[in-house]
Amino acid sequence: MNDWVRVGTRSDFLPGEFKVVWDGDTPIAVYNLDGALYAVEDTCTHDGGDLAGGEVFGFEVECPRHGARFDLRTGAVTKPPAYEPIASFPVREEDGAIWTRDDR
Repeated sequence: MNDWVRVGTRSDFLPGEFKVVWDGDTPIAVYNLDGALYAVEDTCTHDGGDLAGGEVFGFEVECPRHGARFDLRTGAVTKPPAYEPIASFPVREEDGAIWTRDDR
């Protein structure tokens, strides 16, 4: 797992919770939604603010600054004022640990 960043273990966050880790200069928010794990860049493409901590509606996270929404499964914009998607990243679970990485 040379280029992967350890997020923690599944018990570190319950369904509905998230954790932010850094891969170099990239903040990555990993969300546990009903047991499935999704990782996205933790930066709103509208104004560069943090997304983590914004309200989650189903599979969408809402930017707490201006209300843009993004699909946590794909990074797609689901509500303006953002128009550019956020990056989504792979998540792996191995030997009880959860990992992600900026694979761009």
